[in-house]
Amino acid sequence: MAALMLALSSIWWAVVLLTRAVKITQFWAVPPAAAHALLMSMGFMPLFFAGFLFTAGPKWLGLREVAARSLLPALSLMLAGWVAVLIGFHTHAQLASAGLALVAAGWTVLSLKFFNLLRQSHVPDRVHASLVAVACSVGVITLWTAVLSLALGSTLMLRVATQVGLWGFVATVFAVVSHRMIPFLGGSAVAFLDAWRPLWLLWVMVAMLWLEAGFSAVDLAWWPGSAAMRWGQVAVELPFAVLMLWLALRWGRMQNLKIRLLAMLHGGFTWLGISFALNALSHALMALTHGELSLGLAPLHAMTMGYLGATMLATTTRVSSGHGGRPVAADNIAWSLYWILQSAVLLRVIAAIWPAASTPFTLLAVAAWSLATVGWAVRYGRWFGRPRLDGRPG
Repeated sequence: MAALMLALSSIWWAVVLLTRAVKITQFWAVPPAAAHALLMSMGFMPLFFAGFLFTAGPKWLGLREVAARSLLPALSLMLAGWVAVLIGFHTHAQLASAGLALVAAGWTVLSLKFFNLLRQSHVPDRVHASLVAVACSVGVITLWTAVLSLALGSTLMLRVATQVGLWGFVATVFAVVSHRMIPFLGGSAVAFLDAWRPLWLLWVMVAMLWLEAGFSAVDLAWWPGSAAMRWGQVAVELPFAVLMLWLALRWGRMQNLKIRLLAMLHGGFTWLGISFALNALSHALMALTHGELSLGLAPLHAMTMGYLGATMLATTTRVSSGHGGRPVAADNIAWSLYWILQSAVLLRVIAAIWPAASTPFTLLAVAAWSLATVGWAVRYGRWFGRPRLDGRPG
């Protein structure tokens, strides 16, 4: 279902941008930028989360495996809901609201199910699982807020809910799971365990992402903001960017990046530092020019397409191979898809920074993104639901 939503979302947005470029009029019941942000941040990621949390989660918590069939009703609600949301974007906001209510209901059920796992566990270390549960509850709140905003026709409420959901839910889950799982995903090749796993790093990452959620909400409500506020953002974003880039550099020096899956994870993590560096630069420009100059959406797309997108491609490739009983490695197809996705990120960042060439670079970016994501969904989606190749159960 996650692979299907990933492909569907990419194709939908590619068609939207292409028809806009050739001057074909489209009807929108929801502003296109708000619709795009909602679908791309909350559409496929929670479905991928469900697949991960109910396989890795019980292992973290020392519990029995969760039956996949027990997740099917909630997941089916979410998939059906997103189909209705997409139709509602172009017909009526009330239909989009009703569809998103199905999505929110499905995610609420899954979140309660994960909270129940957490409650049943008696393992001493439940920090990562607890933080994931909190982030999932943020997802529940923001989805229901988005349902209300669509029903009321409040674009501001929808955009605030989406931004809080992106940073406080989606990005937070990524940060927590990365902190917990990268040593596992890298296996014996990951020699930087001590540099990656201290809890202070986890708390710094989560705190910064939540702070960015607050910054985003304030930006939407009180744009363009004062110079003092912008310098305050620079004061926290720049040190965080330096910390993340230093960790990425240390990783690169200590790891054998000839191992493609490690290189893919490293590339995704590097975009986290780059995105905050771009954010700091953008806010400094805004402070110096009274809001007239900025880097636009470049920092946001570096974060979403770069860190979240590249990390998603790396981890789902690894997990899909492992659970399918196949070699846990990035073959030539996976490697090519990864670099196509990386080119999409770079093109979209350039499009945001260079407004005069925004349209061609954006179209190239969405074409590359669609090729990478649809290609991944077709290639790996054919593996799902089939018996493992190595004959083991699953």
